Amino acid sequence: MPAAPPREPDRQPGTRWVAVSGERLAGWVERFGASHGGAELDDADGGLRLVAHDGTTALLQPPWPVDGRPGRGPDAVARLASLAIQPRRTGLLLIRRGGYGVAVTGAGQVLASKVGGKSSRSRGRGDSSDSMLADAVEQARAVFARENFEYLVPGGDRLLADAALARPVLAKYSGYPRLAYLDVPDPRAEVLKRAAQDVCAVRIQVTDAPSRQD
Repeated sequence: MPAAPPREPDRQPGTRWVAVSGERLAGWVERFGASHGGAELDDADGGLRLVAHDGTTALLQPPWPVDGRPGRGPDAVARLASLAIQPRRTGLLLIRRGGYGVAVTGAGQVLASKVGGKSSRSRGRGDSSDSMLADAVEQARAVFARENFEYLVPGGDRLLADAALARPVLAKYSGYPRLAYLDVPDPRAEVLKRAAQDVCAVRIQVTDAPSRQD
């Protein structure tokens, strides 16, 4: 399986994304085939592709590149599941105008984190977004320094996340390999917990058969 990073989400009509843990992947593949009249499996786009007999397709992508650590198993689905289960660590920087969340995660768990938002002191002032961005950057520096990790995962508002990572104080981390961008609501503790699970899940793009898109 090629060591290509996950692709950015494709939001074409008739297409949806789901995140499936490595432990649940074999069952998901079996149910997909059963509900679409059977399916054939092949390698594609850095992952696996299921083509159902009714025309529905599913592109299964690993959460991270192989990086010399391939998954193990008797078949392609088992190897992809094994790859996803590997306990790799990630640094999350999720930021939107309503707040931010930073964390180091591993094996679907939050290891260190901080969430915050616009302070009451800055709320209503023109510089509130700049103040929150500065807070997010400082908290990211502090949280990222607590635990080692190997991949960076930005999410939320893309412009704000990019602006945060462009700050010199995060220069050490901005050059880390990046995984797929996370589309999340205003970051809160529960959002971080969910993101920690999603970031190590197999990302599946399901595209309905043409007859179902009409």
